[in-house]
Amino acid sequence: MAKYDLDTIRHSTAHLMAQAVDRIYKSHNPQFGIGPVIENGFYYDIDLDVKIADEDLEKIEKVMQEIIDEKLAIKRMVFSRDEAVEFWKKKNQPLKVEVVSGIPADQEISLYEQGEFVDLCRGPHVENTGHLPKFFKLLHTAGAYWKGDSNNKMLQRIYAVSFNTKKQLEDHMIFLEEAKKRDHRKLGKEQELFHFESVAPASPFFMPKGTTVYNELVAFMRRIYVKYGYDEVITPMLLDSDLWHTSGHYAHYKENMYFSQVDKREFALKPMNCPCHMLMFKHYKYSYRDLPMRYADFGRLHRYESAGAVAGLTRVRSFCQDDAHIFISLEGIQEEIIKLMEMFFICYDHFGFKQIKIGLSTRPESKAGDDATWDVAEAALQGALDKTGHPYHINAGDGAFYGPKIDIQIADAIGRWHQLGTIQLDFQLPDRFDLKYTNEEGKDVRPVVIHRALLGSLERFIGVYLEHIAGIFPFWLSPEQATIVPVSNEKHTEYCRTLAKELRDMGFRVKVDERNETMGYKTRQIQQSKVPFMIVIGDREMENKAANIRAYGEQATKSLTIVELKEYFTKLNLERVPEKLR
Repeated sequence: MAKYDLDTIRHSTAHLMAQAVDRIYKSHNPQFGIGPVIENGFYYDIDLDVKIADEDLEKIEKVMQEIIDEKLAIKRMVFSRDEAVEFWKKKNQPLKVEVVSGIPADQEISLYEQGEFVDLCRGPHVENTGHLPKFFKLLHTAGAYWKGDSNNKMLQRIYAVSFNTKKQLEDHMIFLEEAKKRDHRKLGKEQELFHFESVAPASPFFMPKGTTVYNELVAFMRRIYVKYGYDEVITPMLLDSDLWHTSGHYAHYKENMYFSQVDKREFALKPMNCPCHMLMFKHYKYSYRDLPMRYADFGRLHRYESAGAVAGLTRVRSFCQDDAHIFISLEGIQEEIIKLMEMFFICYDHFGFKQIKIGLSTRPESKAGDDATWDVAEAALQGALDKTGHPYHINAGDGAFYGPKIDIQIADAIGRWHQLGTIQLDFQLPDRFDLKYTNEEGKDVRPVVIHRALLGSLERFIGVYLEHIAGIFPFWLSPEQATIVPVSNEKHTEYCRTLAKELRDMGFRVKVDERNETMGYKTRQIQQSKVPFMIVIGDREMENKAANIRAYGEQATKSLTIVELKEYFTKLNLERVPEKLR
């Protein structure tokens, strides 16, 4: 068998799948869009007047196996743009016509033929279908707007994975099964944390338990802010469009914003906090002695995301960030970045993220400001990263137009990478808002603004973290820290209620399970809900002023006096604050 790189195999397998769909649904005249290679596999967008259900995928896989066994030669054909347009018109493939029509007229266009099927592709491909390994799996179908535009027709998308070996495929399917069990949308529903309603698309409703987690995260960040000298501010949610013209968002971000008319003036819901913070800094006169000035804001933000882009908590339209803006002199950047990196690593380590990647993104071709300023800014970021000792990589030309940035990714428990933190230097907004402070020589000079977030969107962080921990919260963050279960409702409930009140008075989140169910049933239910501790109270516990406790996921129990129980819970709750900051 010829050796091919994995991308070539996946390109060819995408064509193989399209050919199988064409054979099965030929009488329905399937219209083929695009079928690009993605991480671990590929997808294909198809316009078809019958729905391909997930249960139909096995039938498509079987035909794919048959085409491999046919060992059809795969031939490359070259056309001009106009020839290709005519070819696809004759084939009655309007989506292909649209794709080809958008290619420059002087560009060579390649098509690949295998048996009765022809597809558009740059290539390369395997020499014949018999060279394709049979280690692929069609995963599921989904709706997808043509070209990602909600104004276009909804197509059917088939997702698939493809590998070189059977073991690679088996390992990936095990990974997908684990990811499915950890899906934050599934866990959020099971644990009564949050849900969505059609009246507010892509905007989560947090239930009491989810709100507890949310508020504990905010409190966690506030404790860090106290240690690192941040001042929290509150800013309006609805602001006159003039502000967004000044900031540049109206020109560059308008399609992602929500607008309203108030008193015959146009207002917008804020998609970010930074313009408000610029106004706050500008409102008073500051000197170099006041810097750095750090504004933190947990304000509600709203951004329009297309229906096809939203996904659970990881991409929503209504959210809150642990957002902050630091007003600082150019000379103070490096020292501040070192402090920020310290904050980031304390934070991520506390949530159990051990694998971290740091990227430094430098000036893009289209940038604001002069090269001398960019030289200083990039040197400050790089120098700060060098001093921290953390390894990092350079993303050349990937900075924002207004300044260089540091992006931080973390790996979750099953090895998926997520970007959480970001540090961005901004020279543009201080200019747009004409911000000034008085330097040591008594002259008015521009500050630099650092945009930074540690957790990022709290909604997204909860989604990522929920999957990282598989729904098993640490004691300090758990929405319900313990469930107290009376052995007999008649004999022990009152004692349980008294104990629960004492624990609640100390700030612990506990409840009494008074349901008229068997102990076995209650135990299974409590384990499924992933409550950190189950406390059982019977005759012996009442006599000894004790509690029998069982930790989540453990079979063994242990007996503690009520005094010991309170001391134990108090010690566990200390984890609300990272050890390095206690």
